[in-house]
Amino acid sequence: MTIPIDIREEAGVRTLHFGSDWIQGAMRIARPWNLELEYTREMLAGLLLRDPPRKVLLIGLGAASLLKFLYRHYPLVHLTVVEIEPAVVAAARQFFKLPEDPKRIHLVIGDGAEYVLNNKGRKFDLILVDGFDERARAGALETLPFYQACRSSLSDNGIMAVNMLTRGRNFKRVSAHVAEAFDDRALVFPSGESGNALVLAATGYPIAISLDDLKENALALKEATGLNLLPTLARLAQARTCLNNVLVL
Repeated sequence: MTIPIDIREEAGVRTLHFGSDWIQGAMRIARPWNLELEYTREMLAGLLLRDPPRKVLLIGLGAASLLKFLYRHYPLVHLTVVEIEPAVVAAARQFFKLPEDPKRIHLVIGDGAEYVLNNKGRKFDLILVDGFDERARAGALETLPFYQACRSSLSDNGIMAVNMLTRGRNFKRVSAHVAEAFDDRALVFPSGESGNALVLAATGYPIAISLDDLKENALALKEATGLNLLPTLARLAQARTCLNNVLVL
């Protein structure tokens, strides 16, 4: 069954909905390459931890915000995006300025969980998981086998970021699945005002970086791309998520 696509505009911001008030993606019309929603900015917190990714897998397209940001600011990156609903791809093309560049963007219409579970040796430096249906359900994208397959699909020093909903009954169970799949190398960021929470997981060499060094990296990232992750770091510090002000992953 095709999901109902609803496009709305208010105060210069265009939003994507699946037949409800739940926002599935957003774009400020005057700044289409920017990340309008807080959680989309935090999905890229991994950029503060390691070298820029060269191969990225995105599960769920939405309004193409993450794809557009990476495409614009990281010209060497190759992006694979898997979206289960063709109507979402059509909406992203028509209303959200989805780039058409088959050399750098590999667009797959299909099930994101099946794509990862059936992956035949392709490796990604960064995997971004942000897939929900019209009822805000993630289905197979929140299972242990899926996260284990994501880990297997990461390069030697890969990072996975998952968008989760803290108000969901499954939040603790699902975040525990991520931790189990990555041998406890996972960190749950404090949830923002939207009720979204980022879970970050890593493979490869250990990460141990002070919040002061993260702030320096965030300032450099802001200067280079306009992406401001300083509020995220402030929340991490206030929530005492990082022991002795060091992010360990």
